[in-house]
Amino acid sequence: MLSFPSQETTFLFPGPAGDIEVLTTVPEKSPPKASVIICHPHPVYGGTLHNKVVSTLARAFNNLGLRTVRFNFRGVGKSAGVHDEGKGEAADVLELAHWLQTLFPNDELWLAGFSFGGFVAATASTQLPVAQLISVAPQVSRFISPKLPPITSPWLIIQGEADEVVSPQALYAWVETLQPMPQLIRMPGAGHFFHGQLIKLRETVEKALAVAIPNK
Repeated sequence: MLSFPSQETTFLFPGPAGDIEVLTTVPEKSPPKASVIICHPHPVYGGTLHNKVVSTLARAFNNLGLRTVRFNFRGVGKSAGVHDEGKGEAADVLELAHWLQTLFPNDELWLAGFSFGGFVAATASTQLPVAQLISVAPQVSRFISPKLPPITSPWLIIQGEADEVVSPQALYAWVETLQPMPQLIRMPGAGHFFHGQLIKLRETVEKALAVAIPNK
């Protein structure tokens, strides 16, 4: 059983389809209060664990006192396998989650994702005891399907109002159909990749989730 690194580390984790390239971080000032797995955007369009939005989320979670796990989807970087339209990627989230649950059985598990990664994280959340789900500009077209079970975890969605990839209006209309309804934060002027708004995104995440941090 691999231990969790005490400082920022990149390593290969044994997954269902072979090695998973993983990057972990820990908060600087206090012992971690929970673990969060962050999923990156679509690999066919260049998404990797080093995506700026993903890195921004990791910084926000570290500032909130959480350890983070980022990983490359199948076929990206040093991760083995091939792109699996979200199914295999969600299976890899489950594998990483089980590792964290074994190491830290008393800690909360959070899942987060950006764009396509938002769909992957949400899919995995239906099979795990997730204390908090975070979706940033999620690919709403992938959610409109009867195959995805209802999501009952506390759920935060952040959407840029100038998104040129995901239709903000389609996302807002979809959110209105959900029960329970997620918390929705709209970011005026923000495009899909939050260019020029990454600091604002980090601050928004930290402010919105400060009340959700578990006490130890």
